[in-house]
Amino acid sequence: MEDTTSRIDLTEFSEKIRELKSCIAETIVGQDIAVDLILTTILANGHVLIEGVPGVAKTLLAKLVAKLIDADFSRIQFTPDLMPSDVLGTTVFNMQKNSFDFHRGPLFGDVILVDEINRAPAKTQSALFEVMEERQITIDGSTFKMGDLYTILATQNPVEQEGTYKLPEAQIDRFLMKVTLDYPSLEDEVAILERHHQQTDFVKLHSVKPVLKKEELLSLRNLVKQVYVDATLLRYIALIIQQTRTSKSVYLGASPRASVCVLQAAKAFAILQGRDFVTPEDIKFIAVPVLHHRLLLTAEAEMEGYSAVKVTRRLIDKVEVPK
Repeated sequence: MEDTTSRIDLTEFSEKIRELKSCIAETIVGQDIAVDLILTTILANGHVLIEGVPGVAKTLLAKLVAKLIDADFSRIQFTPDLMPSDVLGTTVFNMQKNSFDFHRGPLFGDVILVDEINRAPAKTQSALFEVMEERQITIDGSTFKMGDLYTILATQNPVEQEGTYKLPEAQIDRFLMKVTLDYPSLEDEVAILERHHQQTDFVKLHSVKPVLKKEELLSLRNLVKQVYVDATLLRYIALIIQQTRTSKSVYLGASPRASVCVLQAAKAFAILQGRDFVTPEDIKFIAVPVLHHRLLLTAEAEMEGYSAVKVTRRLIDKVEVPK
């Protein structure tokens, strides 16, 4: 089905991606799939929501990825008392100039880490709506454009309910992917203990040097646009999305934005694997993290113990894979 003749020279970038993964593996143990998904999201020009219980290195992974990209990095710790002006910035009167000056908030940058995103109230959550979708911020009638690289890496704890606020569906839909960090396997946990035993402070983020320049990442994003996708695969994506809208287990299915996100993520994942064409396996793999956080299950499905991930996988399996 695919024309495997190389249309894009990926030699130089494949080496950079290998180096990027190698640097992450030196610090993060046993989260290879999560790392692939986060890098895919960044290549696909999207935002990623990283979910996991405390202590599985959500923040560490997000900070490490940001450090490996030579770009302007900013971190915001969301708390229940955080106001929109705390993240967007404020206009202050300058008595010397007799005019108002705008002081930019931490949402201005290239790569933004929003830690514990579900701790801020709805008013502050809404401050992210415009910048996540349109890459711009409007304050007091003035519009500030973000850079081409603008990416938000957000973390949240799925089990803690005290002092947290459920993210609005409209905001969740703006995240290209939701990546779950699970507990490590026994072997990986032993490897973590061995590293800490040999060197207690082996996590030294200050000594991490960028691997990918801003211009290189933007070039990679341009290559994503050139990745070949067969017409049968476009129909395959559409059929998967249709399944989410007709299933009896799903109350609210995926939107057209979700189908575009699956396409973009599949193309970026192909580049990450060193290919310039998308395969059905790319779509099957990438569709779960792109779709599961966008689906609202029916009360019956939830009472029967189904999770959004399980339902998404089942719906994908129902669609015949193109040959």
